[in-house]
Amino acid sequence: MAGAVLDRRIPDPAHRHPVAMYGDAASALERRLYAPSRVRGAVFTVLAVAPVVAAGALVQSRAGTARTVAATAAAAWITLGGAMLGREATRMAEALEDDDIEAARQRLPNLCGRDPGGMDAGALARATIESVAENTSDAVVAPLLWGALLGPAGLLGYRAVNTLDAMVGHRSAHYERFGWASARLDDVVNWAPARLTALLAVVAAPVAQGDRRAAWQTRARYGDHHPSPNSGQCEAAFAGALGIRLGGRNVYGGRVEHRPELGHGREPAVADIRRAVRLAGAVNTGAALVAAALAWSLDR
Repeated sequence: MAGAVLDRRIPDPAHRHPVAMYGDAASALERRLYAPSRVRGAVFTVLAVAPVVAAGALVQSRAGTARTVAATAAAAWITLGGAMLGREATRMAEALEDDDIEAARQRLPNLCGRDPGGMDAGALARATIESVAENTSDAVVAPLLWGALLGPAGLLGYRAVNTLDAMVGHRSAHYERFGWASARLDDVVNWAPARLTALLAVVAAPVAQGDRRAAWQTRARYGDHHPSPNSGQCEAAFAGALGIRLGGRNVYGGRVEHRPELGHGREPAVADIRRAVRLAGAVNTGAALVAAALAWSLDR
């Protein structure tokens, strides 16, 4: 709970963020181990994740109660990204509300890896909402859930896995084999958090002037249509809660992907970004309460 509050109150450092420093170290390891091989990729994943988990477990095992609380709160602040996600989405909404399409396109890389060139206001709104839905799970719900189960080891270990997936897990000729293990491990550790995110979005739908039944039915009908086994659950629940339709044509580095449509509502509008941010905020609060209750229950 303290870590969740810190995430909202203390902005992430602009330079030398611990997650960025970890990414630099993982990149150095990748350069030493890379080969178009699943075995090499699996070795890379183990060597990059195991020390982080071990360090978190060591801190917890050697510390007293007060130090464990402090270590858990610090690890949560390092790994959570809900406040930053909300701020970036809000800035995107502000740019689009001012009809500054060029500024909005320049902001999009802060939210996702799509090519912003040529995107209109509707496409930028859709990309933002999809990013908010997916990353609410990745940046908030998943680390909180793993933290509740394993303490600092779960928080830091999850962030390591998710960072590796962002680095080498995407589909490309270069990483198709080397990134396979990182991508599959990320799918495994995000399976339960993604579904908890979807459930919390259904419960919180009225916060965004949405309907719980529509959110639940949309998640049930469209959640498995996404190429990702987890992202579709979150995006479909958000689409149903907001009464919109997500999915469609996406461009990544000149590569075009046609994603299945999620939901049967209208096309996203600029005003829906702020509704998505409110919904994500409610999901974040719910996830913190669930994680605290789970941790307390396990401790008992």
